[in-house]
Amino acid sequence: MTTNDLGIHATGLTKSYSALRVLDGIDLAVPRGSVLALLGPNGAGKTTTVRLLATLTAPDPDSGTARVAGYDITAQRDRVRQRISLTGQFAAVDDLQTGAEMLRMTGRLSGLSARAARTRADELLTRFGLAEAAGRTAKTYSGGMRRRLDLAASLVARPEVIFLDEPTAGLDPRSRQDLWELVRELRADGTSVLLTTQYLEEADRLADRVAVLAGGRIAAEGTPSELKSRVAGHRLDLTLTSRAAYDALTPRAARLVADGTAGPAEDLALAPEELALSLPTDGSAAHVRALLDALDPDHTAVDRFTVRGATLDDVFLTLTLTGATP
Repeated sequence: MTTNDLGIHATGLTKSYSALRVLDGIDLAVPRGSVLALLGPNGAGKTTTVRLLATLTAPDPDSGTARVAGYDITAQRDRVRQRISLTGQFAAVDDLQTGAEMLRMTGRLSGLSARAARTRADELLTRFGLAEAAGRTAKTYSGGMRRRLDLAASLVARPEVIFLDEPTAGLDPRSRQDLWELVRELRADGTSVLLTTQYLEEADRLADRVAVLAGGRIAAEGTPSELKSRVAGHRLDLTLTSRAAYDALTPRAARLVADGTAGPAEDLALAPEELALSLPTDGSAAHVRALLDALDPDHTAVDRFTVRGATLDDVFLTLTLTGATP
């Protein structure tokens, strides 16, 4: 794949605030017409990454390089800004304007004629399910409607690349599903999308590829399926009968994963408040039976168990809490 095929291409990108290095040489590649989900705990540098790529802040002077929509984010910042859009964590709408007024104004500021701005606003109001509320002021909109209006405004100029920084934070399940469908439409239209999110299910459903950010670096990157298979193919989740049973089985489970019987040692997940633990398994009946017999030979400590496929939650916890690289 050539650079021209990439909506976003960053190599060795760094950002420091005084003595604190927030980003420490990250590499990103987002093909045109695809979605990259950037995951990481609070403070990992997700929003800083978005701000750098959207030209809202400058990288370190000795940083690497980054191109967005084919243009350098430092030397060609104006050209980048003409081709991108950003939707932040909070809907940026004018409560005193109607939905139609806001979109038309955005169109005019983007260089559209009055007629083209009106046409584009009508298209987006219909597409985002806001046509009936077009004449109402934004202060009367629900949280989900405000988020949709904010996203509609970011699409007025038909950006080549869009940054979505935790766009579904605080939305109800229906509004979140609606926004997911809009992201899929953006991808189908050929738009490159960089999505930061705290919802692992969101990344699993929407992203072509996922990058996990930890300690200012990309800890792992790949398709959701690749990352899940690298952490563990399946998980054995156990709920124990008592605190005493939990205290007894935890060191046994640690030994099983440490010696490779179950999987890598960093794949042991503990939840003492729920008297629960989780460890990797190959998913076969024979392996699950062997693990249960090794952990609970008297068949008295395990209250119930489930076998499931690994999720992005497992990837996230493994990489961000233990610092492991699968």
